[in-house]
Amino acid sequence: MSVRNCLTVWNNVKTSGKTRDQSLRRSYSVNMQKGRGRTSRIRRRKRSKGSQTRGVNESYKSEFIDLQKWLKDRKFEDKNLAPARFPGTGRGLMSTVSLQEGQMIISLPESCLLTTDTVIESYLGPYITKWKPPPSPLLALCTFLVSEKHAGDRSPWQPYLEILPKAYTCPVCLDPEVVNLLPKPLQMKAEEQRARLWEFFASSRGFFSSLQPLFVEPIDSIFSYSALLWAWCTVNTRAVYLRRRPRECLSAEPDTCALAPYLDLLNHSPHVQVEAAFNEETRCYEIRTASRFRKHEEVFICYGPHDNQRLLLEYGFVSVRNPHACVYVSGEILVKYLPPTDKQLNKKVAILKDHGFIENLTFGWDGPSWRLLTALKLLCLEPEKFTFWKKVLLGEVISDTNEKTSLDITRKICCDFIEETCSVLQKISQMKDDSVALLPQLALVETLWMEELQILRVSAEVLGTSHTTAT
Repeated sequence: MSVRNCLTVWNNVKTSGKTRDQSLRRSYSVNMQKGRGRTSRIRRRKRSKGSQTRGVNESYKSEFIDLQKWLKDRKFEDKNLAPARFPGTGRGLMSTVSLQEGQMIISLPESCLLTTDTVIESYLGPYITKWKPPPSPLLALCTFLVSEKHAGDRSPWQPYLEILPKAYTCPVCLDPEVVNLLPKPLQMKAEEQRARLWEFFASSRGFFSSLQPLFVEPIDSIFSYSALLWAWCTVNTRAVYLRRRPRECLSAEPDTCALAPYLDLLNHSPHVQVEAAFNEETRCYEIRTASRFRKHEEVFICYGPHDNQRLLLEYGFVSVRNPHACVYVSGEILVKYLPPTDKQLNKKVAILKDHGFIENLTFGWDGPSWRLLTALKLLCLEPEKFTFWKKVLLGEVISDTNEKTSLDITRKICCDFIEETCSVLQKISQMKDDSVALLPQLALVETLWMEELQILRVSAEVLGTSHTTAT
């Protein structure tokens, strides 16, 4: 399939949406009698942007009233932020005042943080201390969450537990049928994640059994796999980094997770910068923004420069127009596009592995990555040029033939990926009609594939330009 045909496939996916948008624009032009000037257009753009970013304040809801009281009892009050629901991101925190660069977003006292210190100082402490081998910090936090959630209204942490998600959308929580729709690299990581969690549960059952004296109900009915899954996702998706001092009663694994009520309502954006750390002097976890936020706008923090597959794996969401998003190409796929008669192929693959060029090969918003192009250039070396492989890894041009062959294969991979992506999107669309219960999960995976399709489309255009330049 040529680059032009690849783009035709993409355009067919968008046709219905374009037609609908064009009809709306024609209708808007016909019905609009006033406000044709530049000033009116600017006002409309501002109103439109404001309506897209402005959320609905949810401070009046009982769960947030209870949370605010709970936080106030722990010496925390906030005048700059308010819980709200936003289009696109869902629940988050809204600025009640204009926030400037360098301004403190939030300063949460240590008394509000849920750490392993919290757990060890609780009723679980004696059981953790005497259990051998020592439980991990993660197990301690998960056990506390499950136990407190089971306690319900009797738990002093109930106002915080009440606003936590009832379910999560990390791949480990998705229906197996939906997991099978994920890109292969992410699907493999999701299966590894599920296996690790099952092992975590199986290896923890003995410790859970030791807690039976604390409960009337059978311990297995409280510390079930689903309960541990919820607690694990809570820690994995919402905890902030906070290193604690080592404790003999816990394993040697790093103790770096702390749950931060209210602060963890802040959503992620790859377009903002923040400074976040625990202040040893104030004994507060503090976040300062390096970005500006208007009044009534959603306030974001950045979880890190993660691509969408990483965001979905670790946090259960996809960031639209994520500048760090990419499409991964495995080394196994590259080999499929090379002639099987190449007697030096195994040596070439071994060189790539030895020098770390067999992983993180990607298409991005600026086209194929340098690593992907370099790997293909090495794999496409002519037999008489094989001894120049070191120069390839240093970015040197070996021959016009090598440049052309590697670019042709890159185009072929990109076009095949576009065709495969469109096929998966069509399958997801059919499943959305047939599986109403899976709609939220399918919509999430669909967003991931749509983002990857846009990246591949851009890459196809870049490679088309490269082809024109080369010829």
